[in-house]
Amino acid sequence: MTVDTQIRHVTEADGNVFADLGFSPDEAVRLKAQSQKQINDTVALKGQLMSALAGWIEQEHLKQAEAARILMVSRPRVSDVVNLKTSKFTLDCLVTMLSRIGKPVTLTVG
Repeated sequence: MTVDTQIRHVTEADGNVFADLGFSPDEAVRLKAQSQKQINDTVALKGQLMSALAGWIEQEHLKQAEAARILMVSRPRVSDVVNLKTSKFTLDCLVTMLSRIGKPVTLTVG
């Protein structure tokens, strides 16, 4: 049995996945803006949580290896936190790390 891997058609992207999916131009622009806002909000939340973790590490004068042991993550993960590499973490992971150091996160919906 052979697997067909030949590419027959490629649609060039225009920079808006919603337009590529066939939404009307106005709707595609609206959806793209809405999704970008959600992404920006999530990145901002992650940044806040990571800053709290980095501040704790600095306040406690911990080396990254010591912080990693306490947070139960690898030393490179601590480096990613300190360097605010938001794309490498979920909100859940950051909340868990904060709870491990006694800093519970409170979520307010408003």
